[in-house]
Amino acid sequence: MAPPIVILTGAGISRESGLATFRDADGIWARHRIEDVATPQAFARNPDLVQGFYNARRAQLRDPTIQPNAAHHALARLEAKWPAPVTLVTQNIDGLHARAGSRNVIAMHGELQKARCLACSAVSIWEDDITAHAACPACGAAGRLRPHVVWFGEIPLEMERIEAALDACGIFIAIGTSGQVYPAAGFVQAVRRQARCVELNLEETEGTALFHEAQHGPATQIVPAFVERMLASCG
Repeated sequence: MAPPIVILTGAGISRESGLATFRDADGIWARHRIEDVATPQAFARNPDLVQGFYNARRAQLRDPTIQPNAAHHALARLEAKWPAPVTLVTQNIDGLHARAGSRNVIAMHGELQKARCLACSAVSIWEDDITAHAACPACGAAGRLRPHVVWFGEIPLEMERIEAALDACGIFIAIGTSGQVYPAAGFVQAVRRQARCVELNLEETEGTALFHEAQHGPATQIVPAFVERMLASCG
């Protein structure tokens, strides 16, 4: 009987779609200080700077050349064909998994193309820039929107749902993640006694030794091949 699967994805899976990673030598955090653009304190101190940073990231997603790649599509295929539940937990805020067709997606760090209202807490689809005077579609409050992303110092979203999926899984797959950002970096340690743990990454990480199996190479090559082997194994 096929076991439930939990897949954790990080920025590495979207690299080949044209989106920069955060922690590489030439990544986003090499060009911007976390303290300036990715904390609640930064937003309170200089909301225009923080909104501008995320507006630029959001504008990238409106570029028609930024599309889900073969790795995203392979994971959507795995979810559709695997005979047990497949839960995709992503650290990415780019929405590419949903665009590729994945349905059971938990965006633990939020979604860039959504805005959250500080007045009423409503979350709304928001694909354009968030301006200083933008009004909340739910309550009408102006100037109270923030990006619907999890900043450093904030608790990731839907942790109870993630923990329930981890408790039930028999296979855990980490794809394109640095293994440096908690709590996601601790998932493999939480499940390695009960689940087969597989790392699919461009190169080894600090946590590679915690996995039972590791394959390294570009995501668009190794993820589709791995998915095809998985599907073949379940008939």
